[in-house]
This record gives sequence, structure tokens and C-alpha cells, in this order.
Amino acid sequence: MTQTVHSPDGTYIAYDRSGDGPPLIIIGGAFNTRHTAAALTPLLEPHFSVFQYDRRGRGDSTEVGPWTVQREIEDLGLLIEAAGGEAFVYGHSSGAVIGLEAAAAGLPITKLAAYEPPYTRNANGSGAIDGWGDSIQAALDAGDDQGAAVRFLTGSGVDEASVAGMQQLPWWPSMVVLAHTLPYDVALLGNGSVPVERFRDIRVPTLLLYGGDSPAWAGNATAAAETAIPNASRMVVEGQDHNTDAAVIAPLLVEYFSGD
Repeated sequence: MTQTVHSPDGTYIAYDRSGDGPPLIIIGGAFNTRHTAAALTPLLEPHFSVFQYDRRGRGDSTEVGPWTVQREIEDLGLLIEAAGGEAFVYGHSSGAVIGLEAAAAGLPITKLAAYEPPYTRNANGSGAIDGWGDSIQAALDAGDDQGAAVRFLTGSGVDEASVAGMQQLPWWPSMVVLAHTLPYDVALLGNGSVPVERFRDIRVPTLLLYGGDSPAWAGNATAAAETAIPNASRMVVEGQDHNTDAAVIAPLLVEYFSGD
């Protein structure tokens, strides 16, 4: 049964809880709701009490503006309170960024796993995201939610032919419905570079994961984060890209969160 927590700004965050064991909260990325991890959750339930939630403005969660990173962190803090006061956290993509920012802010996360936080800016300045969020917002302001979704995908490196193919799939409308939240995912990234100084404040064990078939930015971002975070380790997940196979990632998460 879906439950809710109430954020200080009046937003209601919807979540589901299932399984048995220490609490593990899953944070999804762009275009994700709490249902996106439906294939992963059953593989984790024998080991953990799994919390899946709709980030603000998505699914059954409401939203009181304006959006800020701090409000996303506060929402996660409420889920941790509902879980008993501390929890494991697994974040994917922009969800990984929320997990890292929350850990840096001192939330009671006992262990953190972050899969491909999408910091794409390299030391030489390439991969910058300047103007990306503005172009998405311009499409939204014009009432073109589909165009906003397309601009997000092409701006994140998906080729135009693949985006055109995605638009023919039955789940494309469910992505377009979430287009208004895409500027939030972009804003989480700042200028696109890893916030090294802020991440030095993370004091919880942190596993940074990236796919062996992912673009170079994924390995670069996790390497930079590993250097910054005092108690971090890094793992390549062979055969995977940004969209992970639940059957591959689940055993890694079980081993990590269950281990000493």
C-alpha cells in the first residue's frame, strides 16, 4: 500500500515499502517514478526493506515550488525517518547525485551506492552542460513537453535516431508526462563537473558504480568522485551501460550493503 510523508514546504512524497530486513531506499533518475525499479525490487526484498518513492512532482507525489536541491535532500531525509532513522541508499543517475548530496549534507545514510552520477564535464571543459537546461525550459514554457523530453535526451548524448525510435514505443507518453521535472535533473548537476570540495564532507562508505559499456564520462565522473570522497570505492559493471540490468546490479548491491 502506498504511503506518504509530508515535506516542510507542504509537498507530499509517495512511497512503497516491501521486503524484510534493514531499510534500503532507491532513488531514481530522470523520467523515473517509484515504479521504474519494479524489476530490481523483488531481487532486493529477501534481504532488505525496500523503499521506492516518487520524487517531488512525479507519479503520486505532489510539488510545492520553487524546486531546490535542498528540498530534494529534505524529501530523502523524511524517507529515512520513515525507515527508522537511518538507511542504506542506492541512487541511479541524477538519483545518485541526490544520494551524494544528501550524504555530504550529513543525512543518516549508513552506506551509499551511486550508479553513474551524470557529471559529464571534463577537466578540459568539454562535456559542459551550459544552456542545456535553458533549452529544455524554453520548450516547456512553449507548452512543448515532448520537445523538452527530446532536448533532454539529445543533450544527454542519445543520438537522434534512437530518440526517434523511442517516440514510437508505448511508454513514450509516460516519459513526456514527467518532462516538467527534467530541469530539476539538469540543475542537480551544476555546471556538469563533480563538486569535489563538497564531496570531501561525505563520511559514509560509498560505492561508485559505472558500466563497462557506458560513455567515457561515466568512468571519469566516478573516478573524480572517488578521489574526493574519503571512504569511497569504485567498481566497473562489465557489460552494462547507463540503463542497468536488474539481474546484474542486484547481486552487487546485496553483497555491498550486506557486507562489513
